[in-house]
Amino acid sequence: MSHVTLLTGPERRRRWSEEDQCRILAAAFAPGSTVAAVARQYDVATSLIYKWRRTMRARETGFAEVVVVPDEPVAASRPAPPAVIELEIAGKVRLRIPLTTPPTLAAAMVKALGVS
Repeated sequence: MSHVTLLTGPERRRRWSEEDQCRILAAAFAPGSTVAAVARQYDVATSLIYKWRRTMRARETGFAEVVVVPDEPVAASRPAPPAVIELEIAGKVRLRIPLTTPPTLAAAMVKALGVS
């Protein structure tokens, strides 16, 4: 028959406050100290110190909180794109001229490309 031991009493796992974690991390990664020495001093596993460091870094450089809001109608949020004249020359050059361009400037651009 097997033997079963039932443990009662306070929880074995310690709960470290964020202030304690920060203090231990500062001591562990201070110039001239070693993580192993600090872990022995505070009776903490070295892997836990590295885990705390990863967690703290993730908070600092992690993703920002995202808030999703309902979509607004596209027409209300963006102005209509400006009307343009688009010329494709010999399949190699594409020229887009806004309708607000003065005719003399548009003619000069087309002439510069060698199209008559």
